[in-house]
Amino acid sequence: MSELRVRPKPRDDSGAVLEVTPQSAGWTYVGFKVIALEPGEAAGGGEPDREACIIVLSGRCDVDVGQQRFENIGERMSVFEDKSPAAVYAPAGVLYAIIARTAVEIAVGTAPGSGAGEARLISAEHISKETRGAGTNMRYVRNILPETEPAESLLIAEVITPGGNWSSYPPHKHDRLAPPEESALEEIYYHRLNPKQGFAFQRVYTDDRSIDETVCVEDGDVVLVPRGYHPVGAPHGYDLYYLNIMAGPQRTWIFNNDPAHAWIAQKK
Repeated sequence: MSELRVRPKPRDDSGAVLEVTPQSAGWTYVGFKVIALEPGEAAGGGEPDREACIIVLSGRCDVDVGQQRFENIGERMSVFEDKSPAAVYAPAGVLYAIIARTAVEIAVGTAPGSGAGEARLISAEHISKETRGAGTNMRYVRNILPETEPAESLLIAEVITPGGNWSSYPPHKHDRLAPPEESALEEIYYHRLNPKQGFAFQRVYTDDRSIDETVCVEDGDVVLVPRGYHPVGAPHGYDLYYLNIMAGPQRTWIFNNDPAHAWIAQKK
């Protein structure tokens, strides 16, 4: 089984159905957790040296961060609704609590932080949207925590790729700290399929092929991208959602396309 694929598990006492730590991933920056709660249930977290972004994937909940409460947040009941999520930013060292009003699915991305900045609600109205690509390379992006918005390490977006289309394509990478040519970012892909019995494919490979894996992902899987190119394909009939969590030594996203396939981006 691929070391880059992380599968969901039965819900534990904290509500977690999936968790990736820097230690389990064998890298330095990105942490990720998915929490499932029933109405009235609660979960919490917060680490001294790690900032967090709490993304309400589906359902509605209250989120307490330090002394602040953000009430009844959440804009959709499925990640495939044509709506942006609500999210809450929690600085490093601040505890947070999530209280479910409906059945709710929460994603939490974490990365190193010093505690700078303020807790805040990232409302759906504040999240910019864009369409990337054309034809069978078209996908729809929601920028939850882009580099234009304050945070210390985290960069977060979600993408809908229609069935039959490609995404993160042409294949690109961001694994070399050499600005302004390229930045170094670890990355999580959290995948969902609609209908959920579907599947998709993600290849992760480096120029020297020290990594070269093609992963068949199913609903709820994570793919780890420690380095290298990482295109995604959604089969006909199955729309693909993924949530990206990125972080690295500098908070900037500068990528390079695989030279063998860069011509695709230049094609009119």
